[in-house]
Amino acid sequence: MQRLKSKFDTFRYRTNVVIYGTNTASGRLFDLILLGVILLSVIIVMLETVKGFDTKYHYELIVLEWIITIFFTLEYLLRIISIKKPLKYIFSFYGIIDLIATLPMYFSLFIVGTSVLTVVRALRLLRLFKILKHPKFSSQSTHLKEALIASRGKILIFIYFMLISSIIIGSVMYIVEGKEGGFTSIPISIYWTIVTLTTVGYGDISPITPLGQAIASIVMIMGYGIIAVPTGIVSAEFANSNRKKPREERIDPCANCGTEGHEHNAKYCYHCGKDLK
Repeated sequence: MQRLKSKFDTFRYRTNVVIYGTNTASGRLFDLILLGVILLSVIIVMLETVKGFDTKYHYELIVLEWIITIFFTLEYLLRIISIKKPLKYIFSFYGIIDLIATLPMYFSLFIVGTSVLTVVRALRLLRLFKILKHPKFSSQSTHLKEALIASRGKILIFIYFMLISSIIIGSVMYIVEGKEGGFTSIPISIYWTIVTLTTVGYGDISPITPLGQAIASIVMIMGYGIIAVPTGIVSAEFANSNRKKPREERIDPCANCGTEGHEHNAKYCYHCGKDLK
């Protein structure tokens, strides 16, 4: 029994080195192959929506998709088996993404059309930053995440203000233009306001009265200024994050699996369970 346990522990260790060890040759090779398979899967999903191509190669695309799904399933299970703290991985960002990327093909057995959701596997391409393991990439991604978190309150207030403004402007345009100008209801008028404020301008609805056109001109000008607001909020927080981040807070990579300090907390590495000094 002890011999079997020893063999299993050896298997877990070797699997951990390959799957999580981005600082090893086998680990980097595995990650590069994984990224290639992910990219191939996304391309297959796109090709399935091309009618002529799907008609000609439908069977081959389905077979490839199932092969990739089985590969991802085995990879997900091996990631759980090969670490000491599997729950840390399961409920981590990458763990949730890995699970979501695996499920759509299984759901397609019960719900027709859900296989197209496998396009979410594109999110797994974020692992590229872990493979590169460049301190600059790790640091900047951390600062960006902190900036988005710090600015979420201001952005929510901005969105709330824009919703109220869209309702008011849309209601005014409904009164000014009426059904004759294509503003058949207040919801349609609000839709026009949002499209105009964001400078998209589909052109499916346009004011025909002089007053409506004047209001539309003001809304268009407002749109240019409004677009810069959320960008400025995040940029300011990003700059603050760069200034406040002291160098001594950086945690050294895990000595066991090489995981960057920004990807685990200060007590232990959730990839391999090793306590950090």
